[in-house]
Amino acid sequence: MYRMEIERKWMVTGWPEGRTPSQVYQMDQGYISVRPTVRIRREALEGGPTALVLCFKGAGTLSREEIETEIDAELFGKLEHLIGKPLIRKERRGYPLPGGLTLEVNEVDHGQPGAFFYAEVEFATEDQARAWQPAEAGLQDYLTDEVTGVPGASMGEYWERTRG
Repeated sequence: MYRMEIERKWMVTGWPEGRTPSQVYQMDQGYISVRPTVRIRREALEGGPTALVLCFKGAGTLSREEIETEIDAELFGKLEHLIGKPLIRKERRGYPLPGGLTLEVNEVDHGQPGAFFYAEVEFATEDQARAWQPAEAGLQDYLTDEVTGVPGASMGEYWERTRG
């Protein structure tokens, strides 16, 4: 599947209080390449299916091209072996927001040194992304540390720091 990914990202502390997630995923992801981004990810939806995905991402910060394709368990295993490093463990919880948007909050490498949380909101257009304010969803006290486009804030860069 080809699409233009348009998202903003924040560093956060913990899960958002007083909100119930509509989706919970357990994920494992690893990088074949960071520049350009080529990664594999196992996405297990709580109470639902597990997808094994090969993803290619173009350059960009607020928006970038993304190509994702599902792969079978055999190819996933071969690529994981090729990577040869422990995959990043993530729990992602999705919270519905007004206007059909979703707040995706991720806990990365729970229990490991350097574990952290981050949140993302994806948008249909760059104009929508630029105009949206966390206060529109009552998140002005939670989404305070925006890192969209900040060097060192991508998952690929985290991979290089921790597994490189």
